Amino acid sequence: MLKRFLPNQHVQNIFEITPDSLKQKGIKGIITDLDNTLVAWDVPEATPEIIEWFRLMESNDIKVTIISNNNKKRVRLFSEPLKTPFVYKARKPLSKAFKKAVTDMQLRKDEVVVIGDQLMTDVLGGNNAGFYTILVVPIVQSDGVWTKLNRRMERRILSWMRKKGMITWKE
Repeated sequence: MLKRFLPNQHVQNIFEITPDSLKQKGIKGIITDLDNTLVAWDVPEATPEIIEWFRLMESNDIKVTIISNNNKKRVRLFSEPLKTPFVYKARKPLSKAFKKAVTDMQLRKDEVVVIGDQLMTDVLGGNNAGFYTILVVPIVQSDGVWTKLNRRMERRILSWMRKKGMITWKE
């Protein structure tokens, strides 16, 4: 059961994910979380570095869709300047938003990776929907109320996985 929370890969930040590394895996699309994955949860717009990362993906023909449990205003404010498709109020870890994103990108599941900072929403949702998942370290340690609860459960799951030798990275 807890193996559903195990990501396929772990990175320090989104910038470690490059077009070359994705293409080597046959990846043509990215489904990414927004808050604490791309920018801090309280930062409304993309940073210059994130804008460049999106341009790099686009110039390498890698499609990107943002899915977030946040509201339409928050996700639209971030996504529209990037001309990036998005799904808001995604209800992750439920599979519906993941399936919509991959269908809209017109790609197969094995051509898409899910990236996020939370085991309870991004990794669990991506794994349950059948995608390759990448866990990134959260950008900031502060979180909204619901995410704080998720983080407590995540720490317990990560501790168990560490004891079982399933993961080797540090928090």
